[in-house]
Amino acid sequence: MKNRKIITTTILVLAMLFSVIGCSKKDDSASKEQANEPEVTITVSAAASLKDAMTELQTLYKKEKSNVTITYNFGSSGSLQQQIEQGAPADIFMSAAQKQMTALAEKDLILKDSKKDLLENKVVLITSKDNTSIKDFSDLTSDSIKKVALGETKSVPVGQYSEESLKKLGIFDKIQGKTVYAKDVKEVLAWVETGNVDVGMVYATDAKVSDKVKVVKEAEEGSYTKAIYPVAVLKDSKNVDAAKAFVDFISSDAGKAIFEKYGFSALK
Repeated sequence: MKNRKIITTTILVLAMLFSVIGCSKKDDSASKEQANEPEVTITVSAAASLKDAMTELQTLYKKEKSNVTITYNFGSSGSLQQQIEQGAPADIFMSAAQKQMTALAEKDLILKDSKKDLLENKVVLITSKDNTSIKDFSDLTSDSIKKVALGETKSVPVGQYSEESLKKLGIFDKIQGKTVYAKDVKEVLAWVETGNVDVGMVYATDAKVSDKVKVVKEAEEGSYTKAIYPVAVLKDSKNVDAAKAFVDFISSDAGKAIFEKYGFSALK
């Protein structure tokens, strides 16, 4: 009886040992396979509002694909569009509006069938945490409000959305004497955080990552064009396969979960 128990125990131990060795060999094989892959650098030109989420995704992707280095060029979507049109090197473009992506598509600068509508954002009115005088968009016309920060309306999507919303409310023309324009949404946020302006309009995601501002009001749905974020691989990419793989990664359930963590709504 004792011998039978000893034999059974020995068999179980050996089975576990072979299982561990097998898994170890698989892991070693995967590591060696990845180590043998060539080093690749992908340049992603992305809207400034994506910075926090994309930085976290960069770290996660490095763990999955150690041979791939992701570099970012953040800015206003309009500025990035112009850079790409002028030949600036980039593999992927991710815009905060359809307008800039459509312009590149019309010039045949994005890879056919690579475009995806990935995310949606909301536009909000923000003030510094200690401001108690602003409670609604209508307060922007008050004489006590000296400076209102918006994104530049021609090249910064949040500026375009803000203009549309304020015009819908009949406020835009009334505040022209106090409006100051920023080069991108992060600059609007910084001006509000430092008190350089009384109030600003940014994305909900930008307000979410700052502990120095508060949301006064969300712009009414339907008062501005939906803030959809498309992504695409650029036709002049030198690393098309690697670029497609990264787009697939950020479009996956795991990638979308990171975007949602920062306040974006992932599109189906």
